[in-house]
Amino acid sequence: MNLRIPGPTPCPEEVLHAVGKQMINHRGPEFCELLTKITGQLKDLFQTKNDVFVLTCSGTGAMEAAVVNTLSPGDRVLGVSIGVFGERFAQIAETYGADVKRLDFEWGTAADPEAVRGALAADPAIKAVLVTHNETSTGVTNDLGALSRVVKEFGKLLLVDAISSIGSIDLPVDKWGCDVVVTGSQKGWMVPPGLAMVSVSAKAWDAYAAAKIPRFYMDFGKAKSYLEKGQTPWTPAVSIVYGLAVALDLMQAEGWTNIIARHGRLGAFTRSGVKGLGLSLYADEKYASNTVTAVNVPPGVDGKKLLRMMREEKGVVLSGGQSRLDGKIFRVGHLGYCHEPEIANVVETLREYLPKAKANS
Repeated sequence: MNLRIPGPTPCPEEVLHAVGKQMINHRGPEFCELLTKITGQLKDLFQTKNDVFVLTCSGTGAMEAAVVNTLSPGDRVLGVSIGVFGERFAQIAETYGADVKRLDFEWGTAADPEAVRGALAADPAIKAVLVTHNETSTGVTNDLGALSRVVKEFGKLLLVDAISSIGSIDLPVDKWGCDVVVTGSQKGWMVPPGLAMVSVSAKAWDAYAAAKIPRFYMDFGKAKSYLEKGQTPWTPAVSIVYGLAVALDLMQAEGWTNIIARHGRLGAFTRSGVKGLGLSLYADEKYASNTVTAVNVPPGVDGKKLLRMMREEKGVVLSGGQSRLDGKIFRVGHLGYCHEPEIANVVETLREYLPKAKANS
């Protein structure tokens, strides 16, 4: 099977072998050594000296953790959205009682830093800004560097959903002043779902001290105190930690610069391949993601039929559109354990099946 969705992504054989190992005591010295090593490697890849924690949850759980550890009910928050996951971040904050001011941009485009500047200038009460770095629902990567400069210009807290970016796309956490950055193991980290990784800045800790939203399982303070003992507060997904340890070694061996360059090549290769078939990209190509490519379903083609035929007859698995884009686009994931031959296979399969997936046939 050629699994080419934005996540879960394929895992290297070494990772699959690791997750099948026998359990160890998660309060014992072996796990302490493992967690300490992993945390150091994650700090290198996050490009941060901030605290970094490994949580047992999905990426959405980490987004929730970012909210409950830094905000109080009634806090004014700017939710910058360019797609489904930007909307989700805002919904999480609203669920916990934050007063979210939404700044929505046309899907397929990136957030405009000047519009963010205008929103912050117009409302000094805003405490925090929620931003999705890489929006998989539309195949767009925000210019987070430019957005962060605006947010920091106003001294606001910056909470970043980097679930499908960090580990694949450059995100220098400290250089850009990101206060909480969250990601998930099933994306560019080449590991099964089950873990989330978060970084927490000094400014975020100040916000934590004042935050009044109830928290228990997702409490960063508990994560910090237990990490000092080489533990997690709650029982971790030990098998996935095994896999993450192996994946981080593989990433370290490849080299961070090489990982970013590989994803850049894969993004360009995918976009070139689908355009070569006469297909059009959904995203503004100036901001097209290097981890997922969104493609418009051409007129006369049944997009759901196309994906079903490719999956059932060739084992090539792509994602459809989400929310308002259901049936209108399909998405090709090219993050993590991915190289040109897998994408070439996608393009050739599309070439074969586009004529076979006519609507109403």
